[in-house]
Amino acid sequence: MGPFSCAKEKHLSANSPHTLDVIAIGNAIVDVLARSDDGFLAEHALTKGGMQLIDAEMAETLYAGMGSAVEISGGSAANTLAGLAALGKSCGFIGQVCDDQLGGVFAHDIRAMGVTFTTPAVSGDVPTARCLILVTPDGQRTMNTFLGASQFLPESALDADLIRSAGILYLEGYLWDPEQPRAAMRAAIATARDAGRRVAFTLSDNFVIDRHRADFLDLIDQGLIDILFSNEGEIKSLVQIDDFDKAVATVAAKVPVLVSTRSENGAVAVVDGTRYEAPAASVAQVVDTTGAGDLFAAGFLAAHIDGLGVEDCLKLGAAAAAEIISHYGARPEVDLKLIRAKLFA
Repeated sequence: MGPFSCAKEKHLSANSPHTLDVIAIGNAIVDVLARSDDGFLAEHALTKGGMQLIDAEMAETLYAGMGSAVEISGGSAANTLAGLAALGKSCGFIGQVCDDQLGGVFAHDIRAMGVTFTTPAVSGDVPTARCLILVTPDGQRTMNTFLGASQFLPESALDADLIRSAGILYLEGYLWDPEQPRAAMRAAIATARDAGRRVAFTLSDNFVIDRHRADFLDLIDQGLIDILFSNEGEIKSLVQIDDFDKAVATVAAKVPVLVSTRSENGAVAVVDGTRYEAPAASVAQVVDTTGAGDLFAAGFLAAHIDGLGVEDCLKLGAAAAAEIISHYGARPEVDLKLIRAKLFA
């Protein structure tokens, strides 16, 4: 199978010259990871394996009880960019931090990866966002996110020229929840599509879908999404159909490219109506599933940008996800270019 393209590219100038491969808009978050057990989750009424938004008080309570932790810059879309950059793609990020210590950590880290990040830090009492991630012995991660400054990203912070310069605009569903960045993302979609660029969207989590299902379905019905990323639970939740295959078929009829991951059961992609499947990549031990979906998207998009076929896009996505779940944190520790080279040797 050769390179694939979105059907809508027939009337978009998606192949016109661009400077960046991908520009992403997302939460600028610092991840705080610590080992935990089921008892700690139960004590704080946390849903294992899920993600919940918390306020400053809850953030302080959990942080105090977490014990020894590792602090790494993160955020769903930023994690995807980390994978894309590691695979040699040119990327930019739009997200808001405060001019505090964690804001400095985030900015330095993402720029050190070679990602263009020019969104001005804000001053004030709202600190940089952080995600407190509790990892149980089975590798499941329970995420508790204090959105801080990231949830107030205004439309005025968008760099329209940067958005127009990228072949793909990548948006994370998590950031759709707060009002200001939701408006900013709508404006970014309009800017990208006016420039003939494609829009990729990741559904992020069931709780986001429950709150914004109508919005997401409307974006899809309007033809504003070219590439949609999801996992099995999210795609079923989106259309409220409990049968995975039926849910996939329902959504795939409305988007040129639909990708849905199924954990150890691999992944499915439907491109212009044709369905493809790939198994999960093997991993010696699942240590931490944080960022698995983010890195799957990175691998898939990197292969797509390189002009590879759908099966190879799924394979690279699975390989990138397998690397991430083999260690703590959502940033690659093994050179993804080497993984790619071995995969397609």
